[in-house]
Amino acid sequence: MRALAHRNYRLFLLGQSVSLIGTWMQQTALAWLVYEMTNSTLLLGIVVFAGQIPTFFLAPVAGGLSDHFNRRRTLLVTQAIAMTQAALLALLMWTGHIEVWQIIVLNLILGATNAFDMPTRQAFLVDMVPDRNDLPNAIALNSSIVTGSRLVGPFAAGLLLAALGAVPCFLFNAVSYVAVIGAYLLMRDLPKVRRAPGAKLGAGIIEGFRYAFGFPPIRTLLLLLALISMMGMPMSVLLPAVASDVLHGGPELFGLLTGATGVGALGAAIYLASRRTVLGLARRMALAGAVYGVAMITFAFSRSIPLSIGLLIATGFTMMMQMAGGNTLLQTIVDEDKRGRVMSLYTMAIMGTAPIGSLVAGAVAHRFGTTFAISFSGAACLVGIAAFAWMLPRLREHVTPIYRRKGVLPEIAEGLEASAEIQIPPERAA
Repeated sequence: MRALAHRNYRLFLLGQSVSLIGTWMQQTALAWLVYEMTNSTLLLGIVVFAGQIPTFFLAPVAGGLSDHFNRRRTLLVTQAIAMTQAALLALLMWTGHIEVWQIIVLNLILGATNAFDMPTRQAFLVDMVPDRNDLPNAIALNSSIVTGSRLVGPFAAGLLLAALGAVPCFLFNAVSYVAVIGAYLLMRDLPKVRRAPGAKLGAGIIEGFRYAFGFPPIRTLLLLLALISMMGMPMSVLLPAVASDVLHGGPELFGLLTGATGVGALGAAIYLASRRTVLGLARRMALAGAVYGVAMITFAFSRSIPLSIGLLIATGFTMMMQMAGGNTLLQTIVDEDKRGRVMSLYTMAIMGTAPIGSLVAGAVAHRFGTTFAISFSGAACLVGIAAFAWMLPRLREHVTPIYRRKGVLPEIAEGLEASAEIQIPPERAA
């Protein structure tokens, strides 16, 4: 794994591997707690909406800031706030004073914090891995950590929920932030952010929007990821209802279902980490999207626990192929001085649109049932991925010159050794 040669990145992965387990434990426990308290998919959707909607409004500002100010300092502040939020949840639950409105408020705070944390962290990858040839591997390894924690965290949360309740899950998450904060503090020799003379934050944000949506490949990737996130991710919001009402299980089954998604996602992350080039990745994203939509629709009608687990493994794999694949492609083609702003739009696409989908999915499930809500979302994903596949040939024409300039698609004259890195012909790039 080439990215592990960089000391700062090794520290980052170590800290994240601990912290993200805590994050998934808290998310799993919180979803089950809310559904247990209210027995309402609508309120479940509102709670998730509260935790994600701040990203839709604040991520562009965060992206502009990440291109202007010290990224490590920003991340230290966001992690400290997130740790405090988890500690407050544990305290309220332990004292028995927790109510749904308090959960909504605390999720709003965490959502606002993540709106600054996520795009800054995505842009910070380049600071930790200065060799651009190692960047795709770094992104894939980061995805492996995220998905590995998604496997461990929900399973552990399910066991703790059944045995001890939600308090240990929240408490572990609060303590886990110590690992990632310590990792950031131990990093050294990080590059300084070079702010353009006379640059203004507002103008920079507008420039970032114009750049991203004026360039067809970036615009198309962002719109695709926004659709998949809005219509696909809310399925996880409805998993407590599926585990309880459809499959007639308890918190252990809910943790198992959530963990199954993590198994598939981890497989996709390992696959992406093993790839030596981004060439052909967009085609694989399109194929993964088609499988994802079909698996969602089939899952909606499944009444078998083993079949449901298998389908969730498939959705986890294909979702990660799209999200991490899109991240890798964006990081590869974006101009360096606009990286933070484009990654803020990526965060906005995957996190800012998800709350809208969560709210809609909760309301639709409340009115028409969980099966209809999930199958409708799967059908919408299929329509979006079909449009993306149809546009691919034209997008390649825009991307190929960038690949050549950055050495991703080397000229024949650069030598047989370099061209051996290319796994597919230039005309099939992107």
